[in-house]
Amino acid sequence: MIERYSVKEAADIWERQHRYDIMAKIEMALVEAWARMGEVPYDAVDRIRRNMSFTLERVDEIEKVTDHDVVAFVNALGETVGEDSCYIHKGATSSDILDTATSIQIQEAGKLIISEIDKLISIVRKKAEEYKYVPMMGRTHGVHAEPITFGLKLLSWYQELKRDRDRVAQAVETNSVGKMSGAVGTYANLHPDLEMLVCERLGLKPDPLSTQVIARDRHAEYLLALSMLGASLERFALQIRLLQRTETGELEEPFKAGQTGSSAMPHKKNPKTCEQVCGLARLLRGNAMVSLENVALWDERDISHSSVERIILPDTSVLATYLVRRFARIVDGLFVNADRMRKNIEATGGAIYSGRLLVSLMTRGMGRKEAYEIVQRLAIPASKGGTPLREACKADAQVASLLSAAEIDNIFDVGFYLRYVDDIFRRNLEE
Repeated sequence: MIERYSVKEAADIWERQHRYDIMAKIEMALVEAWARMGEVPYDAVDRIRRNMSFTLERVDEIEKVTDHDVVAFVNALGETVGEDSCYIHKGATSSDILDTATSIQIQEAGKLIISEIDKLISIVRKKAEEYKYVPMMGRTHGVHAEPITFGLKLLSWYQELKRDRDRVAQAVETNSVGKMSGAVGTYANLHPDLEMLVCERLGLKPDPLSTQVIARDRHAEYLLALSMLGASLERFALQIRLLQRTETGELEEPFKAGQTGSSAMPHKKNPKTCEQVCGLARLLRGNAMVSLENVALWDERDISHSSVERIILPDTSVLATYLVRRFARIVDGLFVNADRMRKNIEATGGAIYSGRLLVSLMTRGMGRKEAYEIVQRLAIPASKGGTPLREACKADAQVASLLSAAEIDNIFDVGFYLRYVDDIFRRNLEE
């Protein structure tokens, strides 16, 4: 049974059988292109299309002798078409097939990831609109600053995810190139027009200048985009973790019936899924660093990149799909404690309104330095459980000489800080 967070379809893209199926399509496209160039009889093309096949078992048997996976694959194809095998892999080098196959896999993986990001963006937008006016504390350095709304916090996630989507889409587009340029990219036994025909058949563009390989800065861009996506998800998950702390109690990730938080402490409801997101995002960043190290190859190529790409490309693609899908479930089932958010706003005795009090005193002609010292003298004790700032202001001669009791009361209005919420939403949701 497939687990509910399964990303089997993402993993299938990188399965060996699927990769060899893609490679067979590329070899067939090459045969067809040679025929269009007048170098292969069309009746041979028809026979090859009907008969060419392979099995992984036969490829493995041949590879035990050749110690070269592409040669083993091509020989396995050739065995199934008999005399027409002379037309298979004509003029090509291994990387013509391998790198073009990788580009196709990145297109498939990227399309799936983007579709998952789109679903997450839709969920986050819906939640942002739902909690548009729910006030909560804005925090800087982990300390209460000034009020915001939970909808605004979610709106920042929405905008960042849109940027992540654009980055991933651009990286996938960067990798939408194939090559059929030969051993060192000079088309010595091929032809630029042939490459164009092959790539058109496969839905790719020819790499404008490949050596023996497609340059690995393209792959690095893809993995960097996914690592930035992971960094965003980590930021959001970390926010949930921080707001789920007992002392804060504003958010809780989903906790299903029958779930256990701790084997020793039955009361525990831990943000373990968000912690998982934060931890796995580190793998995305690590793989991106490896992809950067793959950019610098010797001369026209070496194969120092090859072994690690067999790990980092599938692992990063599958993991990115998993993280987006998993985080979408977190947001969709997020418990929001709006009452606790409101109570936390008042937890510091009104000290959070110090900024508006400062401006009000300055507006009445008091110098900034003097006003700041007065407000700080009253606000810090209030934040530590002393006289609430509102009462302290009314009892202070200097403040009371400039502001009436009604004016002081007006300062302590959370709505003042949220009066542009509609404008911010309008600006960010306009398509």
